Amino acid sequence: MAETVSYLNAASGERHRDGGLPYRTAPQNIEAEQALLGAVLVNNDAYYRVSDFLKAEHFQEPIHQQIFKVASDMIRAAKRANPVTIKTFLPAEEKIGDMTVAQYLARLAAEATTIINAEDYGRSIHDLAVRRALITIGEDMVNIAYDAPVDMPPSGQIEDAERRLFELAETGSYNGGFQDFSSAINKAIELASAAYERDGGLSGISTGIHELDRRMGGLQKSDLIILAGRPGMGKTSLATNIAFNIAHGYEPDVAADGTHRALNGGVVGFFSLEMSADQLATRIISEQAEVSSSKIRRGEINEAEFAKLSYCAGEMQRIPLFIDETGGIPIAQLAARARRLKRQRGLDVMVVDYIQLMQGSKKSGDNRVQEVTEITTGLKALAKELNIPIIALSQLSRQVESRDDKRPQLSDLRESGSIEQDADVVLFVFREEYYVKNREPKPGTEEYLKWETDMREVQGKAEVIIAKQRHGPTGSARLGFQAEYTRFTDLADDDHLPERYE
Repeated sequence: MAETVSYLNAASGERHRDGGLPYRTAPQNIEAEQALLGAVLVNNDAYYRVSDFLKAEHFQEPIHQQIFKVASDMIRAAKRANPVTIKTFLPAEEKIGDMTVAQYLARLAAEATTIINAEDYGRSIHDLAVRRALITIGEDMVNIAYDAPVDMPPSGQIEDAERRLFELAETGSYNGGFQDFSSAINKAIELASAAYERDGGLSGISTGIHELDRRMGGLQKSDLIILAGRPGMGKTSLATNIAFNIAHGYEPDVAADGTHRALNGGVVGFFSLEMSADQLATRIISEQAEVSSSKIRRGEINEAEFAKLSYCAGEMQRIPLFIDETGGIPIAQLAARARRLKRQRGLDVMVVDYIQLMQGSKKSGDNRVQEVTEITTGLKALAKELNIPIIALSQLSRQVESRDDKRPQLSDLRESGSIEQDADVVLFVFREEYYVKNREPKPGTEEYLKWETDMREVQGKAEVIIAKQRHGPTGSARLGFQAEYTRFTDLADDDHLPERYE
């Protein structure tokens, strides 16, 4: 093994310039790679000690990458991986020093000692791979900064560097391009496993509203969910209800590789472009304490209500709900802040209230349609990058008001068809009570009696219309709405109501 190690080190060791100063080589540990491969070939159980975090591309030597890839494929297929079984899947003509691949495999296995240190070797290989990736990102930053085109702003390079560093921090290696279908299959199985473990058996994150969860399976990772409605329908209320429910139900869990994940609920980031953080907090505390927000603002609360507010405030201080109140935030800055939040505190769900208050880049100029297209495309890309659901609120055009049936349609989404195109799910909030209430006739008339009947039928009820859903059917979820507290709830079915006595 000594000759082999020396050969591999010589192939990638220090080289000298004409002036005698050595080039710095990328950090690597050939001996650790050989020791780990030898342990795996002797005892396949060693693979499972590193399989959660180590991939073939983390190895520095190409031949080691090939050996680990073939061995891991065979072990996952419940086949024995040893020097005899894997040599047929490796290039026989390739030479490692004076040895053939078959001889090299035999040497790795012969000089393997124990699998006790397999995880330590794997961690060393992984950490050195991350350092090499950092060097690559750093070199690219320097080269781009030197040779940047005139029309490339420094902020663009900063955002690109932050995105690449975030990916490296999240995945352990900066990768792009194609991935094996087997990796996608493994992720699908993990999704099913998470649904099995999660309360309610949902594949996504529960909204806390059972009727919505039943129709959507929860909020799915990497989905862009558009929540739209006319003013007064309660779209911000529904968004705050969902955000609070998710944060309040947060149960952390530690994955096999030592990283933290949400078993139930999640960490929520709320970008409130319209309301300040204290206004949003007042609305949420009103919903949860069942004290009217207007009474809170006017100071018309009694001692019992103040006690409820104080208790709820204490409970809310412990939930992982983070609010950013920056108005008119550009999409690039929002993405950078979301990455930072996920890196520092974690992030499982993001809410943006609302799209029309965001800004695109200066490239879109005065064309608002192009700007909204850039924003929705950026939000969808961010949802995939962070692997979280993003709920983005949107306004609807006034053409809804000119129709007899006020239920929104996809064509009512304002300013850009890209909102509908980029969204994985489109939800419309509709409350017929809002329109019926505004048609109140003069009391004592025949029309007033009919209006009272209509009002009783729609009072306290709302619909969330699922107009688009990539993963499931469209339809409508009937919910309850408590206007005083701006809170959406599940409606009790008629056959589950208690018996009434006239």
